[in-house]
Amino acid sequence: MDGLEGNTDAARSAYLGRRFTKDPSIVSRNIAGEFILVPLRRKVADVESIYTMNEVGGRIWELVDGERSVGEILGMVIEEFEVQPAEAEADVVGFLRQLEKVQAVKEV
Repeated sequence: MDGLEGNTDAARSAYLGRRFTKDPSIVSRNIAGEFILVPLRRKVADVESIYTMNEVGGRIWELVDGERSVGEILGMVIEEFEVQPAEAEADVVGFLRQLEKVQAVKEV
């Protein structure tokens, strides 16, 4: 369960209010509809890590700008893709948590 189901309303609201910015050491490219993230850090393990994203993940990546909240990004994903709100929330939250884990984004 990657979404916020089971969290209190306050915890859910707090997460949806968070804003993230991209780490400047990550380079992204859209190649034939597939988004690719490449860390440009100096550690060998980081350089060997290349992350690929589907169309939805790529769109979430594009929307991360330090200005939009997670809730605003979620709303845009729901509008732009044929997806139920609960499924979209699980996808957006899960994806952002993965980006945090690999240090591709950080909270503003």
